[in-house]
Amino acid sequence: MANTETSHGPLAVVVMGVSGCGKSAIGEALAELLGAEFIEGDRLHPPENVARMTRGIPLTDEDRAGWLDSVGDTIASANAGGRGVVAACSALKRKYRDRLRAKVPGLVFVHPVVDKETARNRISARKGHFMPASLVDSQFAALEPPEPDETAISLNGLKPVDALVGESVRRLRRETEIV
Repeated sequence: MANTETSHGPLAVVVMGVSGCGKSAIGEALAELLGAEFIEGDRLHPPENVARMTRGIPLTDEDRAGWLDSVGDTIASANAGGRGVVAACSALKRKYRDRLRAKVPGLVFVHPVVDKETARNRISARKGHFMPASLVDSQFAALEPPEPDETAISLNGLKPVDALVGESVRRLRRETEIV
């Protein structure tokens, strides 16, 4: 088990990005490697949001507000208990990331970047998930990549998960001073 303590307290990471970029796969593997708790943000969506997305209706900022609060509160609660956390959460817009950071100071974002075709192909291939490939365009329309003043690590999401996890750990060590 790795040390997940940082200068800000327990490690708090959100793997962000459009559906199909690999948030969950990267987040789970990263959490396991770091000995941190993994939080699947999709499981925190209220039933109304899941129903909208299942019908192919993009979520609005208002739809996402309560969900983002749930994700932020869940991360903050785990950190308050002394546990490092890696969460998967789209956090597509700057204001969404700001909302999460308001609940979790020191939050670091990992952003695996993929193109629309890759996202669409990955979503089409997965089974048992509520997000249809028809919402890929709306995800890219909403996406505001992290800006230089945000603590964020952008990665080439086309690389294998193990390579992305390794690169994330190396860069997190530099960004957060974890050992």
